[in-house]
Amino acid sequence: MSNDFGMISNKISKKVKLERNKKDYSQEELAFRAGINKNTIWKIETGQVSPNIVTLEKIAYALEIDFATLTDVSKVEL
Repeated sequence: MSNDFGMISNKISKKVKLERNKKDYSQEELAFRAGINKNTIWKIETGQVSPNIVTLEKIAYALEIDFATLTDVSKVEL
């Protein structure tokens, strides 16, 4: 189970970066728009932390995408 969680967490990290790059936002810009610390974005994207649901909702809102879109990692390759 924890192995599956780690894989999902890594895929979410990649998905956040992918969606940020689609918008051509820097980590700093995404952090500002989401109202969270720039270091938090960096830690999420590098897989150092797993974001909670509230943080993911803020990121999705800042990226102007649905929460479901951000968390759909079915097509993310590791």
